[in-house]
Amino acid sequence: MHHEIVALEAIHQPLPSHFDLAPPHTYTLTTYDAPDASKLASRIHKATILIVTTIKLPASILSPDVSPNLQLVAVMATGTDPVDLDACKKRGIRVVNCPGANLDSVSEHAISLYFAARRRTALLDRATREVPSVWKEKKTLTGKLRFASDGKPPLSCGDEVMGVVGYGALGKRIAGLGKALGMEVLIAARKKTEAEKGVNGVLPPPNAQDARVPFDEVLRRATVLVLSLPRNPQTMDLISTPEFEVMNSYAVLINIARGGIVNEEAAVHAIREGKIAGYGTDVFNTEPAEGPEDSILLSDEHKDLNITVSPHLAWFAQRTMTNLGQILKDTVEAWVDGREINVVV
Repeated sequence: MHHEIVALEAIHQPLPSHFDLAPPHTYTLTTYDAPDASKLASRIHKATILIVTTIKLPASILSPDVSPNLQLVAVMATGTDPVDLDACKKRGIRVVNCPGANLDSVSEHAISLYFAARRRTALLDRATREVPSVWKEKKTLTGKLRFASDGKPPLSCGDEVMGVVGYGALGKRIAGLGKALGMEVLIAARKKTEAEKGVNGVLPPPNAQDARVPFDEVLRRATVLVLSLPRNPQTMDLISTPEFEVMNSYAVLINIARGGIVNEEAAVHAIREGKIAGYGTDVFNTEPAEGPEDSILLSDEHKDLNITVSPHLAWFAQRTMTNLGQILKDTVEAWVDGREINVVV
């Protein structure tokens, strides 16, 4: 069989130089640098295999009229939330991803956001650059490092309690880094729905070292709360006003998961009111984000708050690039050969 492989987003990372498809399979590879929603339908019409990263593939694009030959969607990333998985499942389109490719870079980025939030790096940078200089006038900028709630200096790693929400491969890596830094680490159990509250019992973990702690208890105790879970209907607004109300006032919230899991307006209000100490995020509700129209986090009105942001680049590293290319190559070749791996649906 001859496969038409169409890659829509080469702008993000280089594709494998070639695919070794098992005979008698052959292929033609068509590559586009940047995604263009207006041209999406025409670009994928002949595709049997589609390689994507962030572009949305809704049910309308995945219909037989638009993509009649499509058999495989290969996501060159871990997250598959841009793809309508239900639509793929109904048509029998296989969806695969590249799990674990960015574990090192994303976990390290989470720790970098923690330090930036805890040490208020962005605020100190701006204060140091100010003219006239408050530093020169007052001989110190320690005030920029003090907690609004009680005026105390920041915590050190050995005094932190890290709560990890989402304990897949990434959550495990982050927990390991937290322990290496001397933190007490709590692994959060799944958040119970209102109907489930009051029901005792959590499924036992595979070993005692990974014992889960009730979600609400992690919220109360954690001074560092790291989100490393997928976005789905159950995790949207997982952290919002009710959660901020019970969180530790020393807590810094770190989001290297997906936008939408944290309610951005609630986060800004919580920091402003001293409910938490800061927020570090690599993700936004709307991406790419441009100014306050897309995200309240980017408003000049809130630039005095302890908010550190990065543009969804936690994954970006040489090792990630190498891993993504190899995993994608292996996954596509295995599917063509009938040895499916990394299957999502």
